[in-house]
Amino acid sequence: MKTIDKNVVMLGWVSYFTDMATAMIQPILPLFVVLILHEGMDKLGFIVAVATFVSYAMRLLSGYLSDRYGIVKPFVVSGYVLSSLTKPLMGLTHNYQQITALQSLERFGKGMRSAPKDLMIAAYSRENASGKTFGFHKMLDIAGELSGTLILFGLLAYFGQSESVMRNIFYATLIPGVIGLVLMIFFVQDIPKVSKYERMKFTFSPEDKKTVKALLVYFFFTFFIFSDAFFTMQAKQVGIATAVIPLLFVVSTGVQTATSYLIGTWIDKIGVKRIMLFAYASGVTSQGLLYLQNPLSTWFAFAFLGLFTVASLNANRAYIANKAQNKGSVYGIFYAGVALFGAVGVYVGGVIWEHFGMQTALGYSLAGTLVMLVLFGLIVRNGKQAV
Repeated sequence: MKTIDKNVVMLGWVSYFTDMATAMIQPILPLFVVLILHEGMDKLGFIVAVATFVSYAMRLLSGYLSDRYGIVKPFVVSGYVLSSLTKPLMGLTHNYQQITALQSLERFGKGMRSAPKDLMIAAYSRENASGKTFGFHKMLDIAGELSGTLILFGLLAYFGQSESVMRNIFYATLIPGVIGLVLMIFFVQDIPKVSKYERMKFTFSPEDKKTVKALLVYFFFTFFIFSDAFFTMQAKQVGIATAVIPLLFVVSTGVQTATSYLIGTWIDKIGVKRIMLFAYASGVTSQGLLYLQNPLSTWFAFAFLGLFTVASLNANRAYIANKAQNKGSVYGIFYAGVALFGAVGVYVGGVIWEHFGMQTALGYSLAGTLVMLVLFGLIVRNGKQAV
């Protein structure tokens, strides 16, 4: 880890505190919407879908502008400002429309910073070490989620799970959010800007198009796989207590923290294809375990969800860093694709759940992810996957 650039290290700590704030509310937000605000699963699906979709345009735009005009750090800082301010305001909400608006603003901020931040990490990565660098950053990112989830568990265990407690937890996210923002502003350097002449020559290269094409299977996989919010509601329905649900996220984030750097080094050694096969297999396994509908299998489902998340994100981010020419734009397309397919998928899943039941929604998700795993395997076997 001594070879990791200091700017990547500081970006990791920025993500640590920002994701700590996110993890303090992520496990309880679906419960807050359904049990406190008395909205249905279709409304929860709507919230997640709209919030995810809102980030679509901004991820594309910020990535493009980062390449075209060299605007990088200002986008990252602005994105963290929005995230830091919107999470605490959720404590003031009283209906799903207000939650939708604030979640959308928070996702807008994430969309604004995601592609430029990865562009910074790629710029500060050493040659043939992008997998390790992204793995290190993701390790701190997920460690923040783990810390936030443990804080949430402690607060719920000590103070209870009442509406007032949940609202106060929303307010408390301001503290880690501001810490991350200060670190980003004062301790992370912007990457060197290209010359004005070079910026005028921006084009989307054949390498960029080939890179985007290789990401399509992943986009469809995110369409079918359950979102974190649906994982939470499944856990509640199989009888896991509200106060214990944060520990499920501890399992997921703990697995990610423990494996992120190691998976990053494997990406550099054995390639993206094998890691993505492992990621897809983990995702299918998580859905299959949920389908069994018992508390023990749900615990293991969260562990395999963690493996899918960390392996797929590290592999795709490293792949873009190695293959794309206009990295900011391709990162924007990557995150936009995940947002678009994920938004439509979670809305469809929410409607199926609300009108046909959880078992049907689980079967639909399991079948879809399994098809994508088989398709990717066939593509790799036939030598058509350019990774």
